[in-house]
Amino acid sequence: MNSFLIVFALMSSPGFCAAGADTGADIVKKADAVRNPEQPFSVVNSLTEYREGKETNQMAITVYSKKNSETNQYQSIAAFSAPAKDKGKVMLKNGNELWFYDPLSKASTRISPQQRLMGQASNGDIMTTNLHADYKAELAGDEIIADMSKAKVTCHKLNLKSAGNNGNYYRIEYWVDKSNCHPVKAKFYSDSDRLLRIVYFGGYKTELGGLRPTEVIIIDGVDRNFVTKMFFSNYEYKRIPPEWFQKDYLPRFKAQ
Repeated sequence: MNSFLIVFALMSSPGFCAAGADTGADIVKKADAVRNPEQPFSVVNSLTEYREGKETNQMAITVYSKKNSETNQYQSIAAFSAPAKDKGKVMLKNGNELWFYDPLSKASTRISPQQRLMGQASNGDIMTTNLHADYKAELAGDEIIADMSKAKVTCHKLNLKSAGNNGNYYRIEYWVDKSNCHPVKAKFYSDSDRLLRIVYFGGYKTELGGLRPTEVIIIDGVDRNFVTKMFFSNYEYKRIPPEWFQKDYLPRFKAQ
C-alpha cells in the first residue's frame, strides 16, 4: 500500500482524530466509538471506593448494552453480582428513564441518573452512554495535560453542554487525545456550575475490535481524597433481545 493510501485509511478509521477539519461534535463522536463497541455487548464493571487512600467499599456489576438506531444512544441493563447483599438487583436505562429493581421488595422504582451508587460513581456513570447524542460540543482549542499515568498528552479540549434533558450533567469539560481520539480526562458540572467530579480514562486494551479504556478514576470535585476506581473486563458481544429493556421484564431478568 502506498503512503497516500495508508494516510487515507488512517483518516477514515473511527479512531483517527484529525485536526482542523473536524468539528467538536465529530471529535466527541469518534471518542464515543473508542469507549463503546458498535454491536450489542456486555462488560463487567468492578468498582472500588477509596477514602484517604484506604479501600472502603467494593461492587461488581455486569452491564448489557445495545445501541438504539433511532436515537444513537445506548439502552443498558445492569445486573449486580457483588457484594452478596446486592446480588440479584437490576438497573435499567431506556431513553431518559432509569429504573431500579430489588428482588427483596419485588418493586421497580424510578431513580435519578445523578443519584450516587457507590463512592463517586452515580447511577448514570455505570451505564453506557454516547456523549455526542446527549450534548452539544464546542471545540475550545488544544491543551497539553497529564493523563492517568502522569504522562503529558496533547489533547483537543471540548466544552459539552446538555442538549435537552438527556444528559446526566449540565456541562462537561472533555479532553481527547489529538493523535487517536482516546478520551483522557473530563470534568463534570451541575446546573449551578459546581464541579461534581473529575474523571480520568486509561488502561487502554484491545477489546471487541478496538483499543478501549479499561480503567476509569473518578475523583470528588471538592474532596480529592474521595476516589472511586472502575475496572472493565470480560467484554463479550451479546445477543440482547428487546424485551430486556422493558420495565415489566426486570423481575424475570437473569444475568448471562
